[in-house]
Amino acid sequence: MNVPHDDSPPTLRVRDLGVAFDTYRGTVQVLDGVSFDIAPGEILGVVGESGAGKSMTGNAVMGLIDPPGRISAGTVELRGERIDTLRGDDLRRIRGRRIGMVFQDPLTSLNPVLTIGRHLVETIRFHLPMTEAQARARALELLADVEIPDPATRLGQYPHQFSGGMRQRVAIALALCAEPELLIADEPTTALDVSVQAQVIRVFRRVCRERGTAAMLITHDMGVIAEAADRVMVMYRGRVLETGPVRAVLDHPQEPYTRALMAAIPSVHQRLHRLPVPEIGADIAAPAALPPAQAEAPTAPADTAPPLLRVEHLSRDFDLSAGWLVRTLTRQPKKVLHAVQDVSFDIPRGSTFGLVGESGSGKSTVARMIAGLTKPTAGRILFDGVDRWADPQAAATLRRRFQMIFQDPYASLNPRWRVDALIAEPLEVLGLTASRAETAERVAEALRRVRMSPDDGRRYPHQFSGGQRQRIAIARALASKPEFIVCDEPTSSLDVSVQAQVLNLMRDLQDEFGLTYLLISHNLAVIRHMCDGVGVMQRGVLVEQGEAEAIFAAPRHAYTQGLMAAVPDVGRHA
Repeated sequence: MNVPHDDSPPTLRVRDLGVAFDTYRGTVQVLDGVSFDIAPGEILGVVGESGAGKSMTGNAVMGLIDPPGRISAGTVELRGERIDTLRGDDLRRIRGRRIGMVFQDPLTSLNPVLTIGRHLVETIRFHLPMTEAQARARALELLADVEIPDPATRLGQYPHQFSGGMRQRVAIALALCAEPELLIADEPTTALDVSVQAQVIRVFRRVCRERGTAAMLITHDMGVIAEAADRVMVMYRGRVLETGPVRAVLDHPQEPYTRALMAAIPSVHQRLHRLPVPEIGADIAAPAALPPAQAEAPTAPADTAPPLLRVEHLSRDFDLSAGWLVRTLTRQPKKVLHAVQDVSFDIPRGSTFGLVGESGSGKSTVARMIAGLTKPTAGRILFDGVDRWADPQAAATLRRRFQMIFQDPYASLNPRWRVDALIAEPLEVLGLTASRAETAERVAEALRRVRMSPDDGRRYPHQFSGGQRQRIAIARALASKPEFIVCDEPTSSLDVSVQAQVLNLMRDLQDEFGLTYLLISHNLAVIRHMCDGVGVMQRGVLVEQGEAEAIFAAPRHAYTQGLMAAVPDVGRHA
């Protein structure tokens, strides 16, 4: 049980909270005996895997549990007032006014046809007795508080005109409109680059300190917890396993599950060949099974053979000009975006090359050109000595040797198709099998490679967890037996242990089949763990590249140094 830092009553007090869902198969208990306090100005980090009950706890506090779900036990108190029994208008007066919420994806929670100013002014006037002019003045103050540059201009702009980090700061400003006593932030930095994530964390901490706002920060990123939270609560299967000051829990976890969770986090300081994975579903009272010692990945011997992939002076421009008639009538100059400029690197056979950089740096554009989805403006891409863009016939032959794994497997898998049909599609399109029986055997083999059962092929994507869907995406990529796989943010939305499982699987497949990877990620710890070589991109330019060991030990370019400094690190002491 937690206590606030001083003698003042906690902003939020939760005692023995239970949430149950009544289904036709019986009652399912998803939260059981959850208790915690949050003091004024304190940030409580809530961590755990998908299904642990983190978001369900936040929803229960907000009164967002809809039938067939219900609060089955316990109490929720805000400043000593019980709120779990409120309904209707009484509950609506609490939401937004006394409790603010910051969601994971601000673009889906902001109306695309309303300006940012309209969002803020309407929210302020709904909760506070202010005139239009007073609400607008307060909106300007809020944008300045969350470090949005030139707030007067930004008030008249729309959500799509803001970057991801700026949209997230707008979401924080919206949650603060009525000066709530409690702020609940559900995965607010999951999809952000490290530098943007650092900005959002800084704003979040400063706002809570200056306003005395209590905050519940829900995340699966232990680095974010280390940087932002005062205390941390570890959840597993709807129960609280461990609670305490951040450094005490991160440095000396008491529970076996917490220790296993910490061990599964890749580090920017050390490269392991395999990550230990918590035994999900095992008895949490028993020590989790971890490898006794984690040796660093063996250094690949020097290879004098030509690289499997060679990128030479690659460039890609996008014409953003208005139409010819508009430019002629208004005499507008031609507007060209240089998305990628003169990028060159090699990827040896059987190795992994990582591309890192912020959103808009050109990483994914390079990947799409290599995968054959976007044609370069200039430069060459040589695969096994063959220029894939110079000879269309050769490019068609190379297609079966390339595959791509996307960031969101659910978006890249057709929800109307069964898994076996999804995996079979590249085999049939490329003409790699001669009969249905051979196709079925190749599909079953691909599923077994990713540690899934061939029987899983009869199910649909929505029937699997996020980690399982990513395994299906990998199986689909492996079905055609490629030599080279482009991996575009393959673990960005996965929990710590599921991420470890996927990374270990990718490493095992590379060891077994000699696969070559191009790995794109904004997670520098994942890049450090997986990659032999690294390229750092900024505004379309490859500013630094070399062996991963050398770059992470002593980055030379100022931009790389800034990225390294911005990484949330569980080992960094406050």
